[in-house]
Amino acid sequence: MDINLNDLLRRYRSHPFEDYPVETPHTGIVSFKVKEGQTVKGPSGEWLHRPGTLLYVIERERNVKRVTALWNGQVSGIRLDLEGRFVEAGELLLSIRHQLDKEEIIDRILTRVLYILPAPQRARYFLAPEISAKMEKQPERGVPVESGNEVLIMSLMKRDTVISYEGVPGTLYKIYFKSGDMVEQGSPLLGICPPDKLQYVRKVIQRIHAEWEK
Repeated sequence: MDINLNDLLRRYRSHPFEDYPVETPHTGIVSFKVKEGQTVKGPSGEWLHRPGTLLYVIERERNVKRVTALWNGQVSGIRLDLEGRFVEAGELLLSIRHQLDKEEIIDRILTRVLYILPAPQRARYFLAPEISAKMEKQPERGVPVESGNEVLIMSLMKRDTVISYEGVPGTLYKIYFKSGDMVEQGSPLLGICPPDKLQYVRKVIQRIHAEWEK
């Protein structure tokens, strides 16, 4: 669909942030390891194998779980009233305010233009072998997809499930994850561009690159 790019750019210039909530994975006693306004780092390394900043620990039945940051940013809204207290699963403890860079803003704007395939569940995802092979052969041209094509493999609880694409025919324009990443439910996995929107999408990206630095 067409978008009001001027309004979107104005909005992102005035507030180039995204707030990520951090909730408890299960019940337990919470002990914070960060302070309000503290800068934290997400996972690092080529394979994101080095964990981010330790945010808090939660203890249940003498089992201690360390919870680390998944994003770069600053701690905000920390619930210090919960320090040392027993909390339920899903309790909001704090948020991480992440400053978006230009490429992240492009990605978010494209979600309004492309046909987005979201993650059906929180799981690890991989490109289907056929799609991956085509991407290696023609990375610049993109891979055509149509309804019924096997595009992804979802790995959950040691079980792999093939995910087929159900949507408008088009070109696989954007991949929003790295193979093997743990992706939250509802987060975008693939962005498909219908043939009649391809030139429009390219113009949107060119415009953002040209306008953002002004």
